[in-house]
Amino acid sequence: MIFLLQELIAIPSLSKEENGTAGKIESFLKKNNIATHRKGNNVWAKNKYFIDSKPSILLNSHHDTVKPNSAYTRDPFKPAIEDGKLFGLGSNDAGGPLVSLLGTFLYFYDKRDLPFNLIYAATAEEEISGRNGIESIITDLGNISVAIVGEPTLMNMAVAERGLLVLDCTAKGKAGHAARNEGINAIYEAMADIAWFRSFKFEKESQWLGAVGMNVTVINAGTAHNQVPAECTYVVDVRLNECYTNEEVLNIIRRHVKSEVHERSTRMRPSFIDTGHPLVQAAKQLAMGLYGSPTTSDMALMPWQSAKLGPGDSARSHSADEFIYVREIEEGIKKYILLLEAYTKPR
Repeated sequence: MIFLLQELIAIPSLSKEENGTAGKIESFLKKNNIATHRKGNNVWAKNKYFIDSKPSILLNSHHDTVKPNSAYTRDPFKPAIEDGKLFGLGSNDAGGPLVSLLGTFLYFYDKRDLPFNLIYAATAEEEISGRNGIESIITDLGNISVAIVGEPTLMNMAVAERGLLVLDCTAKGKAGHAARNEGINAIYEAMADIAWFRSFKFEKESQWLGAVGMNVTVINAGTAHNQVPAECTYVVDVRLNECYTNEEVLNIIRRHVKSEVHERSTRMRPSFIDTGHPLVQAAKQLAMGLYGSPTTSDMALMPWQSAKLGPGDSARSHSADEFIYVREIEEGIKKYILLLEAYTKPR
C-alpha cells in the first residue's frame, strides 16, 4: 500500500483533474483480479462474494487534492520517505486513509460467508464538494447500510460532522449625497443584521459539535467617498450542528434579518450516527475515541449513516510539506480490519 500511495502522490490530482489517479487505482484493482466500475473519476469495486440480500458497508475515501501550499519547500509530487514520514501532496489528506481502506478491502475481498458486503470507492472532487464526486455515484452503489469515510482522524471516530451554509446577503438602502446626508446608508442597514449574526444564539446545542456558528467573512459596499451607498453585500459562513437541518437554519435567519439572504447550496448537510449503532459500538470495543468534527467531508453528501475515520492527522491537511507516518498507514489497516471484525460479532 505504501508503494501505491507513492505512485498516487507522483500523479497530480487536483479536484476535477483526477483522471491519472483514477486510472492508477483502477489498474491496481484489475491487477489484483478485481472487477472494477468507473464513472468519471470515481472508481469502485465489490467483494468477491457479494450477495444482494446482505447489508453493504461502504469504504470510501477521495483521491483528489488541493493545490500545493505556497510555503512548500519540497516538490509536492515527489514522494519521499524520511524518518518514517512519507512526504507528498495528498499523503495525509486523504492518501493514507485511501490506501488503508483499500488494504482493508483486499483483506476481506475473497473471504466467504461474511455477514456483510463490502464496497470500496475511491472518489473525486471531495476537496471542492463537486457534483462529479461521491454524489454522482450514489445510485450506482446501491443500498448502503453504513459508510466509513476515510479522512485523517488519528483513527478516532467522528460520529458527527458540521454542515455548511454559505450565504450571500444584500442590505438595501437609497443612494444620496454624503455632504447633504441624503439617502439611506446600506452599510448601516447591514450593520444591524451583522450585529445579529454575531450575537444570536441558536437554542439547540450538540453534545458533539456545540452550538451553530455564524461568521461574516466578506463585505463590500460603496463606490465613492461622497456617495451614500444604496447596497451593501456580505457573505456569512454558517456551520451547523446535527440538531438543525439547513432549511431550518435558513428559515430562522430570514425571520430575523432585513437583508436579502441567498444560500449558495443546501447540499452540505450536518451528519450524525447514533452512538448505539453497531459500527460505533465496535469502535468503543476497540477503545477508539469518539468526537464531533468541525470540518466537512463527503459525509455531508451521503444519504446513509456514516462515520469518519482514518490514519493521519487533520492538522497536517493542506499544510506545506504534507506528510503521513508510514506506521500510521500500517496501523490504520490493522485497526480498520479489527473494527469490521468487531462489527460482525453478535451483541
